[in-house]
Amino acid sequence: MIPARYQASRFPGKLMQDLSGKPVIQRTYEATVNTGIFDEVYVVTDSDIISAAITAVGGKVIMSKQQHESGSDRIAEAVVDMDVDIVINVQGDEPFIDQKSLERVVQVFKDDSDEIIDLASLMTPISDWEEIANPNTVKVIVDHKSFALYFSRSPIPYPRDEHVEAKYFKHKGIYAFRKRALLDFQRLPMLPLEAKEKIEAIRFLEYGKKIKMVETEVTGIEIDTPEDLEKAIKAWK
Repeated sequence: MIPARYQASRFPGKLMQDLSGKPVIQRTYEATVNTGIFDEVYVVTDSDIISAAITAVGGKVIMSKQQHESGSDRIAEAVVDMDVDIVINVQGDEPFIDQKSLERVVQVFKDDSDEIIDLASLMTPISDWEEIANPNTVKVIVDHKSFALYFSRSPIPYPRDEHVEAKYFKHKGIYAFRKRALLDFQRLPMLPLEAKEKIEAIRFLEYGKKIKMVETEVTGIEIDTPEDLEKAIKAWK
């Protein structure tokens, strides 16, 4: 499932921006389909513009019936009547998504015979302090088993002792849900931490869900700003 909202707050219309001859959302859709690991791939949107762009290239679209605060809410509405076990959320601004990273996220559930994991997601190491301090970069800290402890737009962990080595991880906007966890997300109200940080993954933590983080070295480019789009165009070429 690829949630796709046209009026993004930081970069309105970004999913329809041209990325080397095709809209960003089409690049993301095609990259996801081309991994070959999904039974079905849908773009879930409330935008007629995005819907037309995807259906024009033979893609599958589900139109949202309600207004939603987050991509997870949008996907929950789309899958409520589907006979599925695992749902993957690929953000519409992730045209550089790669097959190996997605396969590793799916493998989390294949290895989870006791079904204690509610969702899995990706993180990538970062070392540049400018990126670590950038509020547009969501950071995650994990326990010794790689379960998420917290997500933040602030630098976490805070470098109070500069002599202590610590790894910093950027959270990538790829989620794999058990369907029941996704439907719980839609049902449960937003709490203050999520509302303050504007990070939907925090809601799962606030309600005690288990999030398994998978490390990947593939950084890609998430298109949140016009500057990101310029970087993406250069990388695509």
